[in-house]
Amino acid sequence: MRERILNDLKEAMKSQKKDELMVIRMVKGAIQMEELNVKHELSDDEVIAIIGKQIKTRKESIVEFQKGNRNDLIEKTEAEIQILEKYMPEQLSEEEISTLVSTVFNEVHPTAMSDMGRIMGKLTPLLKGKADMAEVSKLVKNRLNEK
Repeated sequence: MRERILNDLKEAMKSQKKDELMVIRMVKGAIQMEELNVKHELSDDEVIAIIGKQIKTRKESIVEFQKGNRNDLIEKTEAEIQILEKYMPEQLSEEEISTLVSTVFNEVHPTAMSDMGRIMGKLTPLLKGKADMAEVSKLVKNRLNEK
C-alpha cells in the first residue's frame, strides 16, 4: 500500500495533477506521523485505517460546508474523497452488511442494548475498512431497538 501511494505521488508530480498531489502528500504525511508515534512501519491495514480517517474527516467537513453554503469547498472536498477512496478496499453493499449483521445477531442472540458491544466486537473485524462503521452502528442499534 505504501509503495502504491509513493508511486501515485511520483505520477501526480510528473503529470502535474495538483489536487491529487496535495491529497497524496497529506496521506503520506499522516502515515509518517503515525509511524513516528507507533515506532514501526505501518501494515496495509493500518494505512487503510488512516485513509479511512482522512475520508471521515472530509465527510464531516462537507456537512459543515453545507451549513455555511460553501459549494466551492464541498466540490473540492468531494474530489479529495474520490482520490482517497482509490486506496480503500471495495465497500460492501447495504445488503451484504445487513446479512453480516444478521449472522452476528444469530451467533450472539442479543437480548438488550447492553449487547451492543459484543455485537460490534464481532462485526468490526469483518467490516473494518469495507463499510462506514457509524452506519453499521446505527443499523445494529435499530435492530436492537426492534427486540
